Amino acid sequence: MSYPKGTLIRNTTSERINHWITAGCFVLLVLSGLSMFHPLFYWLSGLFGGGQWTRAVHPWIGVVLFLSYVGLFAQFWRDNLPKREDLDWIKAAPRVLANDEEHVPEVDKLNAGQKAVYWSMALLVPTLFVSGLMIWEVYFGAATSIETQRVATLVHSLAAVAAILVWIVHVYAAIWVRGSMRAMTQGWVTPGWAYRHHRKWLRRLAESGSAGPRPRG
Repeated sequence: MSYPKGTLIRNTTSERINHWITAGCFVLLVLSGLSMFHPLFYWLSGLFGGGQWTRAVHPWIGVVLFLSYVGLFAQFWRDNLPKREDLDWIKAAPRVLANDEEHVPEVDKLNAGQKAVYWSMALLVPTLFVSGLMIWEVYFGAATSIETQRVATLVHSLAAVAAILVWIVHVYAAIWVRGSMRAMTQGWVTPGWAYRHHRKWLRRLAESGSAGPRPRG
């Protein structure tokens, strides 16, 4: 993989592929799930070949998402461990929203907002997976009672709404912070971007010698 000279590797190829598989599955699950959630969204089932096909394919996409997210969790958990600096960043969050990051406390590779998205999904994805299995009629219908399925359906729906809200925040933040999307599409950021948004991470790379000029190839 070739990166522009003088840039910093933010996300490896495997991390980016893992991320976009998870993201793609999530979008498909939202579309198919909404089509079954309320008649107002039933027209979305046409994207999957109709109501029966939507009902059949939705849980399988969920299985792929869960497996993909396990890989994503394994690759990013170390960078998402809570640190004392996260509280300082949260206190300064209004400055971040105002695009005045010059006086925001320095953070490492990920800030508290990014960690909140990560750990929220770390809770919601398994919840969606387990509750989804409990209402997967074809394979598990005989193993769960009607009462259990009703509770699982409610939990699944609430967790899905929460996951969608977290996803909206995640996408909005990625678009709001210029250069973040490129980090997940092409894998690299400029030293200036790192200095402004993740200064402690840049200092750590500089101390280890990883922030020097990067040749092509």
